[in-house]
Amino acid sequence: MDSRSRLQELLPKLVLAPSFLIVLVFVYGFIAYTGFLSVTDSKMLPSYNFVGLSNYSRLWALPHWWRAVSNLAIFATLYIAICSVLGLALAILLDQKIRAEGFLRPVYLYPMALSFIVTGTAWKWFLDPGIGLENTMHLWGWESFSFNWIKDRNYAIYCVVIAAVWQSTGFIMAMFLAGLRGVDNEIIKAAQIDGATTPTIYRRIIIPLMRPVFLSAFVVLAHLAIKAYDLIIALTGGGPGQATELPATFMYSYTFTRNQMAIGASSAIIMLVMIFSIIVPYLYSEIRGGKG
Repeated sequence: MDSRSRLQELLPKLVLAPSFLIVLVFVYGFIAYTGFLSVTDSKMLPSYNFVGLSNYSRLWALPHWWRAVSNLAIFATLYIAICSVLGLALAILLDQKIRAEGFLRPVYLYPMALSFIVTGTAWKWFLDPGIGLENTMHLWGWESFSFNWIKDRNYAIYCVVIAAVWQSTGFIMAMFLAGLRGVDNEIIKAAQIDGATTPTIYRRIIIPLMRPVFLSAFVVLAHLAIKAYDLIIALTGGGPGQATELPATFMYSYTFTRNQMAIGASSAIIMLVMIFSIIVPYLYSEIRGGKG
């Protein structure tokens, strides 16, 4: 092999090496460092005194953490379910080759182009009883109208669901629409020849064929729910009280506000395990399907 051929073989590796090194250090290196901090007695500053798994025991004994986990269960369940149902419904609507598809598709997708900070701030204004929807309805003459969920600790988490669904549904719609357009038309034509109605074709043929798309949508939505931080901070700040606290905001507050770095690191590792429990089976199924 001459020097030119050797250089052509090495060039891609040399180009990718800096990026690989940066990811290795600043992603996986910091993950490893966070895991190490979670088994130390670190508080305001890192400490290197090993304490084993005692921080995890302390974490699961905190009512504050349990509140964050229970809020995550409510938020993630509603967020994933509503986004999936609405996304599928919008995709089926656009799949009917309606004239306004070219206009509606970017309208549905536009919210995903916004950051969660912008979404949270906009919905905070909209849902604020003093300046938002409730105040507007009062100015229009509906004095009895009341919608103060964002100030009510029993309903504030549902305001987070509303804002998150508004932002993510269009993206899920695009995933489902791509899946619908990928279904073999010959199968659909055969069903139509056999006398199957359009609802029956979707229910019995098309939707079952889209199982991989449903799985992909679930993975995307689940990891967004677990990592949700900026939306909470912009919309409710975790309040009122701890009504909308999620593991991500819990981790930040214990690490940087309460100076309990080891507890914050432990919660971060728990979140990492949650994400791994979703991503790893998904990757395994994809790899297994590819081999099949």
